[in-house]
Amino acid sequence: MKKPVKVTITGAAGHIGYALAFRVASGEMFGPDQPVILRLLEIPQALSSLNGVGMELEDCALPLLHDIVLTDDPSIGFRETDYALLIGAKPRSKGMERKDLILENAKIFAAQGRSINDNASGDVRVLVVGNPANTNALIAASNAPDLANRQFTAMTRLDHNRTMGQLANKTNSLVADIKRVNIWGNHSMTQYPDISNCLIDGKPAYDLVTRDWVIDHMIPRIQRRGAEIIEARGLSSAASAADAVVDHVHDWALGTSENDWVSMSVMSDGSYGVSEGVVFSFPVTCKEGEYEIVQGLDLDELSQSRLKTSEKELLEERAIIQELLPKG
Repeated sequence: MKKPVKVTITGAAGHIGYALAFRVASGEMFGPDQPVILRLLEIPQALSSLNGVGMELEDCALPLLHDIVLTDDPSIGFRETDYALLIGAKPRSKGMERKDLILENAKIFAAQGRSINDNASGDVRVLVVGNPANTNALIAASNAPDLANRQFTAMTRLDHNRTMGQLANKTNSLVADIKRVNIWGNHSMTQYPDISNCLIDGKPAYDLVTRDWVIDHMIPRIQRRGAEIIEARGLSSAASAADAVVDHVHDWALGTSENDWVSMSVMSDGSYGVSEGVVFSFPVTCKEGEYEIVQGLDLDELSQSRLKTSEKELLEERAIIQELLPKG
């Protein structure tokens, strides 16, 4: 029997956390032979709901679930954890300005970054889901001086999966036959879903769809998909977001498929002219718990313009929280 992997989920009593916990515990994230220990972290006001989640996990009698820790104490929640899935975040309330939302969440993720630094495994892998995810990942990483920036990522896998779903529907194809989709930039309205290098059953995607459809329909629909779901069901994405968390961490931990890549928001190293010091979504390949940004892709003028637009937004977000970043 393998040594159990410790996984922390913040906001674990929320819709995404609830949908996610059972899938991690059942083996979907790390495989059918990998035991897990769940550390479920919540705010004090949500502990009653969290206890209910813990009861349900017990009642599932999942053979891979070796222990459950329920807590509102970050030092316990992040203790020796191998994977920290940061889902809980302050939602935007009525009348709240974007700057205020960024600042409020920056305080939360700065504290979580410090706690991960002080309590987690030295090899911890961190995925930030709570929005604004890219800038929250930046501030968490900046407040974890003993950990490498490469250990912190933000999620654009949901946008990646949404793009594959739209392509599958449009071309009457199987998602399994779609490769090399990628999302560039921020997890926001400035993100750039890109199918320039995409293959569908071995054929270039642009042999099967028109550029006008991509620009006028696919890209804006992916950018607005979250709002579309809220309008339809009255609640934000939960099951699909949890699914994307599973996919993101599964590929990071176990590796990406051959001849394919996935979208992950990672600390920019200057690739494709993107400023260093922002967390930006790139196409990446993964192997043995590490990722590498795919290099050498040709970007046309439109693509370069869209990357610059998203980069500008991320630089503006970084400027808002600059005072909360530790001085180097």
